[in-house]
Amino acid sequence: MKFKLLEEFKEFAVKGNMIDIAIGVIIGAAFNKVVSTLVKEVLMPPLAFMTDGTKWENKKIILREAVLIKDKISVDEIAIGYGKLFEAGIDFLIIAFTVFVIVKAMNSMKKKADDPKNKAVVTPKNIELMNKTNELLEKQNEYLMKVLSEKNNEI
Repeated sequence: MKFKLLEEFKEFAVKGNMIDIAIGVIIGAAFNKVVSTLVKEVLMPPLAFMTDGTKWENKKIILREAVLIKDKISVDEIAIGYGKLFEAGIDFLIIAFTVFVIVKAMNSMKKKADDPKNKAVVTPKNIELMNKTNELLEKQNEYLMKVLSEKNNEI
């Protein structure tokens, strides 16, 4: 059991899936940082300018004010910080849209590559073989139908 799991992991790693996932995670983390900076440093300042200097990251609904006794906080403020949620929502929308566009482009390229009749793009070998097999089976079926119909006409 233990060795089978090790063999499966080795097969998984050798096929490149693990490396692809690792690269995707690293690029995703870097992209997330870029998008966060884009939102905080590029998109939010003009929004703050249009709303008379409102800093969205500081927006909150205060449920209970902090209580100060002799300039020390004795009871902390309780608030719902919706400004950071707003920024995170913008981050999410940008990342989701970007991923959508990339996946759409990849699917389009894959569809072109999977079409054996499209000579502009190199078709993977397995698709070419499947297409040739399909063509041969269709020819074989045509031949068999022809032979069967000739046999039926003889009878």
